[in-house]
Amino acid sequence: MKTITFLIISLACAVMLMSVACSPKQKRDPNLIGEWKSTADGSKLNITDKGFMMAKDSPEPEDYFVKGDTIYTSFEGNLPYTKYAIKHLDEHVLKLFTPDSTLVEFSK
Repeated sequence: MKTITFLIISLACAVMLMSVACSPKQKRDPNLIGEWKSTADGSKLNITDKGFMMAKDSPEPEDYFVKGDTIYTSFEGNLPYTKYAIKHLDEHVLKLFTPDSTLVEFSK
C-alpha cells in the first residue's frame, strides 16, 4: 500500500513538473520591440527580444520580461527588479511610467 501511494504521488509531481517545463514561453508584443525616442528630451530607449536599454541610464542592456502591463528589468538577473508600467502602447507611441512615477512618452 505504501509503494502504491508513493508511486501515485511521484507520478503526480512528475506530471506537474513536466507541464511547467514544457509550457510555451510568454510571447512579447511585437509593437514593444524597436528603437524608441523620447518626445520630451530626445533620450533613446532600445528594446530587443532579450534586452532593454535606456541610453541615458546605462550603455549596457538589461534583461527584461513583461507581465501584464508592466515591464520588469534587471541587470544580469540581479534583484530587485526595476518596474516600468505601460500606460499606452501601439505601433508608433509608447507611454511609460518610470520607477519614479513620471510619465515618459516615446515614439518610433
